[in-house]
Amino acid sequence: MKLAKLQKLMRDLYYHRDEERGPDKTFLWLVSEIGELATSIRKEDNPEQVAEEFADVLAWTASLANLLNIDLEQAITSKYPGKCPKCNSIPCRCVF
Repeated sequence: MKLAKLQKLMRDLYYHRDEERGPDKTFLWLVSEIGELATSIRKEDNPEQVAEEFADVLAWTASLANLLNIDLEQAITSKYPGKCPKCNSIPCRCVF
């Protein structure tokens, strides 16, 4: 599924709830889902469980972006134009 399609699906399914909840509380849900993903990874749960947690993180990210009128596909394409945004290399050659 393309990122734009995911974002539209989340808008169609949940925007009415997300709008009532608002960006701050929606962000808290996203953080909670990130915590669940971290727990799942640390416990080395089965791959299906980890995949579900990744899906939840992406879904809540899309929901929050919808509330803030951010086009995720455009944002990611702009920030990462096919190369590292700092060193302009593939793979990244930045020194950390």
